[in-house]
Amino acid sequence: MKSTQSLRNGPHVPIGQYGVYKGWWGNIGGEGQRGIITYGIAPNRLNPMAQAGHNAVFNIWRRFASQVWYFGPSLAAAWYVMYWADKRTVDRNKFLNSKVGRETYGRDE
Repeated sequence: MKSTQSLRNGPHVPIGQYGVYKGWWGNIGGEGQRGIITYGIAPNRLNPMAQAGHNAVFNIWRRFASQVWYFGPSLAAAWYVMYWADKRTVDRNKFLNSKVGRETYGRDE
């Protein structure tokens, strides 16, 4: 028995052409890397939806309040123009369909 057999952790494996140990099945490619630190969290500690509803409400309000100055004035102006045009049209139609309107503009239109 060779003295290095216990260091190889497995059956006799030839060292190879260049004297480099390639590893055993599942660990081929040399020694494991050192200095890599991984962190994890237990599944029972993980709560991905913590305060999602609370944050959603306030984020929506914050975004709306910051954007309302871009579309609010044009929306208000468009609403006022439509209101004015509708009121003017309704008043004009009421006048034209009245007795006085038919007498005044009955033959013109």
